[in-house]
Amino acid sequence: EVQLVESGGGLVQAGGSLRLSCAASGYTFDDYAIGWFRQAPGEEREGVSCISTVDGSPSSYADSVKGRFTISSDNVKNTVYLQMDSLKPEDTGVYYCAAQFGSHCTGTAYMDYWGQGTRVFVSS
Repeated sequence: EVQLVESGGGLVQAGGSLRLSCAASGYTFDDYAIGWFRQAPGEEREGVSCISTVDGSPSSYADSVKGRFTISSDNVKNTVYLQMDSLKPEDTGVYYCAAQFGSHCTGTAYMDYWGQGTRVFVSS
């Protein structure tokens, strides 16, 4: 059974940092790209970043997080991380990781597996 389990969310003040983790199991880790998505209250889910687990190269960042967020993968632990620095109140939301077969994430509708999400709240 494929499982993606997020952790690391919480409450942080603006300007602070959090590191999210996505632990994957039940499939060959480097067969799938892993993406981070977020959903703010009342908003649609949006892509944040994606990484190829074949070579660990980030394939994309949303413009809103470039220079502040860093995605990385640990192929020994089968885990993808999202380091979030200089957090802003507009980063508040539920953060999900998701897996897509191949080396790229092509959008929310094309992800094959989803985690349950972890909540991030950034206070001003």
